[in-house]
Amino acid sequence: MRRKWPVLTAAIPLAFGWALVAAHPAAAAVRDGFPGPGGQVQPGGPVSQLSQPGEDFPGAPTGIVTPQPSSSQSATGGSQDTSVSSSNWAGYAATGASGSFTSVSAGWTQPTANCAAGSQYGAFWVGLDGYASKTVEQIGTEADCAGPTPKYYAWYEVYPGAGVNFTNPVSPGDKFTGTVTSQGNGKFQLVLKDATQGWTQTINATEAGADLSSAEAIVEAPSSTSGSSSSVLPLTNFGSVGFTGVTVNGKSMDTLSPVRITMPDTSVGDMASDGSFSVNYTGTGFAQWSGF
Repeated sequence: MRRKWPVLTAAIPLAFGWALVAAHPAAAAVRDGFPGPGGQVQPGGPVSQLSQPGEDFPGAPTGIVTPQPSSSQSATGGSQDTSVSSSNWAGYAATGASGSFTSVSAGWTQPTANCAAGSQYGAFWVGLDGYASKTVEQIGTEADCAGPTPKYYAWYEVYPGAGVNFTNPVSPGDKFTGTVTSQGNGKFQLVLKDATQGWTQTINATEAGADLSSAEAIVEAPSSTSGSSSSVLPLTNFGSVGFTGVTVNGKSMDTLSPVRITMPDTSVGDMASDGSFSVNYTGTGFAQWSGF
């Protein structure tokens, strides 16, 4: 179990050099769809801390936040996995020293977006890094709401590079498997398979600054980016999503004393011995911003 609370990097502007080589470039496009309030939607990115209403982390260095232990969990004892709270991630992360993690894989069923009014966003993904580092290598799906209309699609992101959408069809109930693998020397392979609709996307990417210090399976509230700032967007009412068979470095994530991460409007279930767990939406479904 990780005892020392790490310092996490919050979402930051796209300011680092990186290069991508897509295996199917005709089937992907840089994300230019749903705008956020004053900027574009960033489907993924590093974890950030749960804030109190109205607070802006006074006195904290810009871009740096610290996770908080659960009220029922001690940072220095107990037999349960460490728990932290976040403003944008819910799920589990295996954490360790730089270079500890080279692969992560998980399955999930695309949830239904229960849309009412306003704009809401929800991303479901697996990836490496982002818990205590500036980069994230991730691939997954999304369920957004444009008012009462749900929007489903798949994407990948090598953060701080922009998210890239695939043009392949995505529907609620589709069975997905996502895998991210470090091939050494800053090279990565990201694979997303939709077994229901019969398509697979394989992306080869380069991120020279990757730390390989965490691996995760996450439900995320995406952010809106504008200039040098970003803000977490309202989370889609996705009901419940189950991640199955989460493996890290070829073995169940459960064997690695993973960190349980919660964010507002969610609850995260216990992880089973095979690495499976569920994330449930517990909010009201009310979107505070409606800017489509």
